[in-house]
Amino acid sequence: MNLLHADMAISMPMTKTIDMKMDMQSATSSLVKLAQVTIGERFIVRSILSDGGAPEWQQQLEDIGFIAGEPVTVMAKGAFGGDPLVVRIGLSTFALRKAEAACVLVEPALQSMKVAA
Repeated sequence: MNLLHADMAISMPMTKTIDMKMDMQSATSSLVKLAQVTIGERFIVRSILSDGGAPEWQQQLEDIGFIAGEPVTVMAKGAFGGDPLVVRIGLSTFALRKAEAACVLVEPALQSMKVAA
């Protein structure tokens, strides 16, 4: 009988760990790079990644308003290859290179409203 309880105690934390990993994966699976989103759809900034080739972009993007929680919309993309992107963040509009936009992780605005509610 004690052996059975010991097995259950060992398996319970493992199950919780697996569940936590699955929750983290599902939470991050809805995040996409700003460079990949469709024109006109509203998104919410969730984080800024520091690009290994240009680590200063993270600070520069934050300085112009790309802060977690801010609404963002891609208004237009360049004709050849989609570069640059015209992006509205808050009340400001900027042109970003695709490489810069790829540093911004966003999620659809409707999904973030569900989480907040």
